[in-house]
Amino acid sequence: MRILKVVQAYYPFQEYGGPVVKVRALARGLAQRGHHVTVLTADLGLRKGNGHGMKVERCKWGWRSEQDGVEAIYLSTLAQCRAITINPRVIGFCLASIRGFDVVHYYGLYDLLGPAVSSSCRLRDIPYVIEPMGMFRPIVRNIWLKRMYHRLLGRSFIGKAQFLIATSDQEKGELIDGGIPSSRIVVRRNGVEIPERLPVRGEFRRQWGIPPDAKVVLFLGRLISKKSPDLLIEAFAQWRGKSNRGMDSVLVLAGPEEDDGFVPRLKRVADQLGLGQSIRFVGPQYDKDKWQAYCDADVFVLPSLNENFGNTAAESAACGTPVIVTDRCGIASYVGQAGLVVAHDRGQMKLALGQLLDDPSLRQRYQEGCAKMARALSWDGPIGDTEKLYEQCLAGMTRQRRFRF
Repeated sequence: MRILKVVQAYYPFQEYGGPVVKVRALARGLAQRGHHVTVLTADLGLRKGNGHGMKVERCKWGWRSEQDGVEAIYLSTLAQCRAITINPRVIGFCLASIRGFDVVHYYGLYDLLGPAVSSSCRLRDIPYVIEPMGMFRPIVRNIWLKRMYHRLLGRSFIGKAQFLIATSDQEKGELIDGGIPSSRIVVRRNGVEIPERLPVRGEFRRQWGIPPDAKVVLFLGRLISKKSPDLLIEAFAQWRGKSNRGMDSVLVLAGPEEDDGFVPRLKRVADQLGLGQSIRFVGPQYDKDKWQAYCDADVFVLPSLNENFGNTAAESAACGTPVIVTDRCGIASYVGQAGLVVAHDRGQMKLALGQLLDDPSLRQRYQEGCAKMARALSWDGPIGDTEKLYEQCLAGMTRQRRFRF
């Protein structure tokens, strides 16, 4: 099959979150199965030499690269506001190239690439699927703009998709509540891609001046309100104040800032709670640095208000670090004996931290359960499920054409 994947942000722009990692893993996996895979995305900095050492070349649409059998086209960006870009050359790309693809897969909503490319697909009877990645329901920020997107662009874009992909039963429920028939929804989980060799514990602690015997609680992800790092700060401060082990503990917040002013607000909360050197804001951690942070932590926490899956929890478990996730995370059903699932509540979060940090034997038991969680979340299953879904789209389109004529 010739597969086109359309996504607003793609590798190497990892500061745009987990979707960048997911799309890359799926694209590479499908290419390894013999499919021709192209990723169409926006130039978010290559024109400024921000290629992170990746080899790119100029093309008539902007930039082009090829890695691990996957072709990536980075459309020239005329203007950008937050994560939204204006890419006029998408029209030329569709006119020249869209007929060459058998199926198209869109990731995310609230950008302009998806509606633009999907209109070409509809004109040429090319089947497509949409993976909203937790964005379908307008929540948290710019809600009125998201509702306007649904009214002006989303109806035809979403309404004409063969299928919508949910990464968990939780997200499937949100789609059904939003009016999508269950027959058009396919549940396909995310996976976790583990390095061949994990780093040795200790380097992250040395880099940030954290004592070897300190208990480290790690949050790794975008520092945005939806992920509730403020809830974790408050829960950590409460546990630290009442635990005998709390004084030698450190909360690490690792990730890029997306909401202007949100990180300064978090720092003010930490100061008001008297955390001092017991909290560290270490900025984004990618590739080797990310895995080093997981390995050096004692507990990983994903305190999100809403998370369609939550790959970071799986990555932590792959490093043998127990996890705490809220029941608002799609990955919650996969945690099993690798950690704890709690309500999105400060008191529950504090109790969970106490259970794992105050009881070494319990933490050891969950460490042993991490390997099972990681094995259950390999990418092999999702890649195979995605391949079968594309085949189903093509079979359905063939039947429609036969009936039409």
